[in-house]
Formats: sequence, C-alpha cells, structure tokens
Amino acid sequence: MNIIIKHIEIIKRIDHLIRLEATGSPEDFASRLEISKAKLYRIIGVMKKLNAPIEYDNHLESFVYVESVAFAFGFYKEQKNYDNSG
Repeated sequence: MNIIIKHIEIIKRIDHLIRLEATGSPEDFASRLEISKAKLYRIIGVMKKLNAPIEYDNHLESFVYVESVAFAFGFYKEQKNYDNSG
C-alpha cells in the first residue's frame, strides 16, 4: 500500500478511536494501532498541525478532541446547487 494512503488510514483509525474516547494510554493506543509510541506522537503532531484539537485526558485515560471537529480526506462528488428562483 502506498505510504501516504497507509498514513491516512492510520489517521482515520486514530480519529475514530478519539471520537469514541477509547484510545487508552498512549502505550496501549500505539500497541492497538500496531505502531510505536514515537510514531503515534508524530502522527498526532501532524494532526495538530492540521488543526485537530487533540489533548490527553488523564481522567478518561484517552486522547480526546477538546472541541467538535470533523476529519475527511478524499475526493467527493460536488453537489450542484441549482437556483430555481427565476
């Protein structure tokens, strides 16, 4: 698999588990993703550079989004907006 696509797939998995507030500790999260803890932090750093408001919540023992955000990557068909007013 292309390295860029692989990284995007990892980001999608990270995003999904953060939304569920089910990442566990950084060590557990990295293990679950089958990557090193260092790689996990590098990817989270990239996500933060893309404006993902990620923090670790010690009480929940999970990474969380501190504000509501959406992640989407790919190409989607444009919705044509036809104005029928006149």
